[in-house]
Amino acid sequence: MAMSGPAKTVAQTVSVVVLMGGLAWASVPFYDWFCRVTGFGGTPGQVTAGSADILDQTVKVRFDGSLNSGMPWQFKPVVNEMEVRVGETGLAFYEAYNPTDHPVAGQASYNVTPYAAGAFFEKIECFCFTEQVLAPGERVQMPVSFYVDPEIVTDRDGKYVHTITLSYTFYEIDLPDGYAALEQDSTTNLN
Repeated sequence: MAMSGPAKTVAQTVSVVVLMGGLAWASVPFYDWFCRVTGFGGTPGQVTAGSADILDQTVKVRFDGSLNSGMPWQFKPVVNEMEVRVGETGLAFYEAYNPTDHPVAGQASYNVTPYAAGAFFEKIECFCFTEQVLAPGERVQMPVSFYVDPEIVTDRDGKYVHTITLSYTFYEIDLPDGYAALEQDSTTNLN
């Protein structure tokens, strides 16, 4: 049985709404994957090992750290910049301090500028891959190991990049279950 005009219009409208909802739901993980694979928007790649090729050409890497509004930590790079050879594994540290009287969990978002360098900046290990929890008064140094892919020197836009800035912004997240229970116990004991 064929649908009549109004019923057909309603069915088509519902189909479009369902399709658009499905595309919206899938767009966030797809965009995240796309940025990591292509370096779009200055998103650096993640790799498991350093580069086999190390060139004589160098690049200056600058480090930047900031906090999202309401994040109570102090957060900064230990050194503001370093020069590395293209392909060489670099190791930098960021320092975080929790000046509060309770544990605070945080997660770092990151990007690389200029955007042309994003596809060539590879992170091997980084504190930003996992959530971080700092106890009251705890101060830590968190490492990031990286290299600049040698293919940058032959890329149409990348070959003009001589300085790269790696930026992190820490924002507060909910404490993991075990920490939330410890915090509640310490609050209960104070009362």
